[in-house]
Amino acid sequence: MENYTIRKIKKEDNQQVAQLIRAVFEELEIPKVGTAYEDPYLDYMFEEYNKSRSVYFVVENNDKIVGCAGIAQLENEEETICELQKMYFLPETRKKGIGAEMMELCLQSAKNFGFEKCYLETMPFMIDAQKLYSRSGFEPISAPMGSTGHVSCPVWMLKDLAL
Repeated sequence: MENYTIRKIKKEDNQQVAQLIRAVFEELEIPKVGTAYEDPYLDYMFEEYNKSRSVYFVVENNDKIVGCAGIAQLENEEETICELQKMYFLPETRKKGIGAEMMELCLQSAKNFGFEKCYLETMPFMIDAQKLYSRSGFEPISAPMGSTGHVSCPVWMLKDLAL
């Protein structure tokens, strides 16, 4: 994919981002209950990430949003722990190194915000995503952290941002 840019979300991106996330859920048959699909702010991602120590990025190609991911404080955890949130890419964006680029940007942002660890949750069948997470330094952990409300995501990973 040529001519793509990664940038911070704008208010006018909200609808496209919500549609992208829902489309990936449909495509991969991810459970809608107990996952990000149910998050009440899915249609208001700009507003949700327009606060301190949080950021949300989109991948744009020819005026179309084709990927997204963000960093925010992990709810009900120490202030030093953030969460990689809502990282989704349309099929045409995958396996092109864009995910790794987005991951690097998110993790650097987390470090810049002063976070020491980054947590994430995913689904067991999302093997390519897990490979990216492992390559990025995330390691499996045995129990969930914080309170994301995503009870249907049984794979938990953590990265030490100092490494």
